[in-house]
Amino acid sequence: MTKKFKNAYFFPKYSLLKDIAMKKFNLLLALIFIFSSLLFSQGVTKVGTTVSKFLSIDVGSRATGFGSAFVSVADDASAMYWNPSGITQINNIEVAFINSRWLADLSFNYAGVVIPVEGFGTLGINATFLTMDPIERTTTDKPDGTGEMVDAGSYAFGLVYARKLTDQFSIGFNFKLIYERVYQSSATGAAVDIGTLFDTKLYGLKLGMSISNFGTKMELDGKAFQVQHDPYPNVSGNNENINAKLSTDQYDLPLNFRLGVSMDVLKGLYNSNLILSIDALHPSDDVESINVGGEFIFQNTFAVRAGWKDIFKKDTQQSVVFGGGIRYDVAGMQIIFDYSYIYFGCFPDISMFSFGLRF
Repeated sequence: MTKKFKNAYFFPKYSLLKDIAMKKFNLLLALIFIFSSLLFSQGVTKVGTTVSKFLSIDVGSRATGFGSAFVSVADDASAMYWNPSGITQINNIEVAFINSRWLADLSFNYAGVVIPVEGFGTLGINATFLTMDPIERTTTDKPDGTGEMVDAGSYAFGLVYARKLTDQFSIGFNFKLIYERVYQSSATGAAVDIGTLFDTKLYGLKLGMSISNFGTKMELDGKAFQVQHDPYPNVSGNNENINAKLSTDQYDLPLNFRLGVSMDVLKGLYNSNLILSIDALHPSDDVESINVGGEFIFQNTFAVRAGWKDIFKKDTQQSVVFGGGIRYDVAGMQIIFDYSYIYFGCFPDISMFSFGLRF
């Protein structure tokens, strides 16, 4: 009687819950595609209309290996970039270092620390650097070089706070200062990233959302803008060397809205996990696009990843992304190493390396 009762009641209930979960998952996918298709109709790309574009460089070998479809996964230190609320999924202190040789021989580096505080929430600090090697300055009078060496750099420093409001819903904030410099000029600004994460607790289904780089305008200033000027060049006898100052327009930061859904299909079956993810992006300085990706993890040690970026975006140079990683425990801590290979079309392809520690 007991066995018959279980077959008649519990199994249909399990099937009903499974059907409901799949319907929700399909609905979320449909909403993302509808949202994106409605926005794809605009013809103006808006490329080149914002400042501090380095803030749009995707962070982390694991995340980029997903095809940058990471806003609803966001469960490592790079979550401070993708979705600040995601760091609530980190139960131990985590340190991460990320490096990549970016386009035009630029060096891209990211470092972050996440610290869970019981009863308070989760804290994080992060720093982003985009730098170049010094080059010789040239002018119109000396096109072969002046002998003076110059360089440039872009930097962002963030402080993150995230908290679980319920056992399923989290919210997080990344407050950051931005600084850029080139030769004798510089610009500063401030911004905040806001993210939320909803874990349905049904078959690994998660929904994530983030708004990045909501902040001040930025304007270049400095010694390079101090000049000698003749306000009346057609008048003889006046002072031809009046101290003056040039100014530039103020520009917005690259605001970006992300909405994504992911699901762990295997959920530990055969000691493995298979996470599939999809993101829809609405940036303020480009057209809308979709990223998709997946990750297969075996025995919580080895991982392989693949994804596709900028789907439906015209004239993009990015598309296929591959990656992998390994993690192992030693001396009471976990060591994490990840790698991703980013295809960049007519530009040199990018390799990104990540190294992490969990205590």
